[in-house]
Amino acid sequence: MRIRLKIWRQESNETSGRMESYELKDVNEEMSFLEMLDVLNEQLMEKGIRPVEFDHDCREGICGQCGVMINGEPHGPLQHTTTCQLHMRTFRDGAEIYIEPFRADAFPVKCDLKIDRSAFDRIIQSGGFISVDTGQAPEANTTRISVPVAESAFDSAACIGCGACVAACKNASAALFTSAKITHLVKLPQGQTEAQERVLKMVSQMDAEGFGHCTNTEACEAACPQEISVLNIARMNWEYNKAHIMRK
Repeated sequence: MRIRLKIWRQESNETSGRMESYELKDVNEEMSFLEMLDVLNEQLMEKGIRPVEFDHDCREGICGQCGVMINGEPHGPLQHTTTCQLHMRTFRDGAEIYIEPFRADAFPVKCDLKIDRSAFDRIIQSGGFISVDTGQAPEANTTRISVPVAESAFDSAACIGCGACVAACKNASAALFTSAKITHLVKLPQGQTEAQERVLKMVSQMDAEGFGHCTNTEACEAACPQEISVLNIARMNWEYNKAHIMRK
């Protein structure tokens, strides 16, 4: 199949970017989207042109580092699918595909399609941990957790931190990501010790990073490859208000 690509090229955060056009004539429809970019880069390097830089790691839909905007949609046209799991058979022969990095002030562009997601790391560092006693590990069965609670906590913990929720939100809000990290810990007994401090610090750090506010359009849940529920945001808000009340 033949495709035409419009790709955002930007050498660094200090330079201005632009869309550049490329054409691939013999794309195998069974290629993944990233494999297609690999083929493009091979052709560019043969011509002495700087290859397109993009993030990737596992290529198995686990890490989320491959996230880009494809025709204006985070990770592309298929719902609940990471970019690396998207295949070229999704597009028609002769298609024109626009590829851009995730757009948010808190996600500065490093180069081409690569963005800096370290704002997420700082949110986690501010409170995404638990306190445990040192020494021998306790017997696992001494802390009883019901199956529904455990499954609910795991559903929240499934967030891979790709940033699609931020890219999809008109306000570039990180509420879904932050709430998932807060909620999965607060649902478990191990996360109770820092529960109040955690929600206050993580929400404060989220705001300090420059993310926007949630206005409940739920675009984040629709774009999330792990189907993280916006109910996590409701739980975060409840925990945040409770923490403020308990502090008084």
